[in-house]
Amino acid sequence: MDTVLKIDNLTKQYGRITAVKNLSLEVKRGNVFGILGPNGSGKTTTLGILLDVINKTSGSFSWFGQPPGKGVRKKIGAILETPIFYPYLSATKNLEIVAEIKGAPKENIDQVLKKVELYERRFDKFRTYSLGMKQRLSIASALLCDPEVMILDEPTNGLDPQGIAEIRELIKQIAKEGKTIILASHLLDEVQKVCTHFCVLKRGTLLYSGSVDEVNKGVESVEVMSDTPEIREVLEVYNKATKIVEESGKFVVTLVEDTHASDLNAYLFSKGITVSHLLTQRKSLEKQFLELLAESDNA
Repeated sequence: MDTVLKIDNLTKQYGRITAVKNLSLEVKRGNVFGILGPNGSGKTTTLGILLDVINKTSGSFSWFGQPPGKGVRKKIGAILETPIFYPYLSATKNLEIVAEIKGAPKENIDQVLKKVELYERRFDKFRTYSLGMKQRLSIASALLCDPEVMILDEPTNGLDPQGIAEIRELIKQIAKEGKTIILASHLLDEVQKVCTHFCVLKRGTLLYSGSVDEVNKGVESVEVMSDTPEIREVLEVYNKATKIVEESGKFVVTLVEDTHASDLNAYLFSKGITVSHLLTQRKSLEKQFLELLAESDNA
């Protein structure tokens, strides 16, 4: 897979404060890559550097194997902050102004309005739009140049549940068309539902980078219960269990990678133990995220 973005030891300092510290990442073509972290973790600063609106202190980055520059920048559509539209103009008129500024074909306007489902409201004034509609118009403005990469900073911030769901579906739809998307978020749920890959930042430092699928697979823990008293002894000699904890008469068994509840059940049955309760648990992204943040505090 082609590398769209490569970051090497990127650092940004504001006096004695290090906003981004020796950050190295790669984003492949077609990824929906989430930059996840609490407020103040360096997400927006990183995106600002990548878009040449913030100067880096040290390190380097390249887009499509090329150093940053005006030609490369034309392949990127971005929303770093809420774009300013004229409240008394319609969506179409506002996008005509954006097209003039960006040098984008005005013929693209109807197409992008249809994509973000605002075509029926294209002649309505911007001030009559809901917050979710305003955010969709922002995405339409970023799509005007038909960019290869979309950069979105907290795209669902401040939206109600319906607005969040609409923006998520829109991001998925854009990704299906082959565009690479990089989004910053502090919402675990957003990253888990929308992204293919993600990294975790804290105070500008990279704590983790990997695919969402791998996290979703995770290592299984199985909650098991049986009326057979010998179950503890049998579990303790199971060579595919890494940890056994007794909780309220149940045993929570953490299994080695690629071992599942069915394997544990078969093992117990082979030892003459029938279970009365068997429940698979996987470590959620939220739990892993919180553990990563806690580990970094103790490091």
